[in-house]
Amino acid sequence: MKPAGQFRAAISNPLDPETATGQTTRMTENTKIALITGASRGLGFFLAEALAPTYHIVAVAKTTGALEELDDRIKAKGGQATLAPMDITNPDAMAHLCRGIYDRWGHLDLWAHTAVYAQLLSPADHMDPKDFDRTMNTNVIATGKLIPMVSPLLNMAPTPADALFFDDPHAGEKFFGAYGASKAAQIAMAQSWKAETDTVASAPNIHILRPNAMPTATRARFFPGQDTEALSHPSVEAPRLLKEAGIL
Repeated sequence: MKPAGQFRAAISNPLDPETATGQTTRMTENTKIALITGASRGLGFFLAEALAPTYHIVAVAKTTGALEELDDRIKAKGGQATLAPMDITNPDAMAHLCRGIYDRWGHLDLWAHTAVYAQLLSPADHMDPKDFDRTMNTNVIATGKLIPMVSPLLNMAPTPADALFFDDPHAGEKFFGAYGASKAAQIAMAQSWKAETDTVASAPNIHILRPNAMPTATRARFFPGQDTEALSHPSVEAPRLLKEAGIL
């Protein structure tokens, strides 16, 4: 993984005004900025693509190759992206990124948090400790650290910004002990944030959305070999959810 702060060379790091060239100068003062955490695949990938015509995308994920594929898709739509190949569980890296966003643009207009880790299904008394730690670190602890980092950037938006979380309720279901608990905790934090900001006119709009079942890598870990023909593709779900949130 590249160190935090290194971005795809072809893009010319827009977070650094001293090195920003061609690509960033096409942005106007009206260009909106969207942060997508978990942008390399699945719902995050297609949310970034759907937003690209009207938002500059700051795409965060660990997989550099997949981010570069996303960048190509965004460019094909006439959009622009900043690729940040980093791990959301690294608070120093994420703090560096948020500071870079502030220095370059001064705010965020949208944050879509799709990064998730899915522990393999198992009985509660057979959960792998390392897998359990990774599930909680990614789905709960990272989210709890990101909200205070990202919130100030959203609060600085010229018009009320949006934050998107995606529910996948499995709490209490057989074999979903770690994942079900982690998603329940994540969404509980988002619900609290929403309750705290709903009556504040200038605060971001917190959206808790529920995608339909999709043929993603997460679902494949839960249901290997499942017939995915009847599932809704993320390329369909992404614009549907953005419309539900009133963003598209």
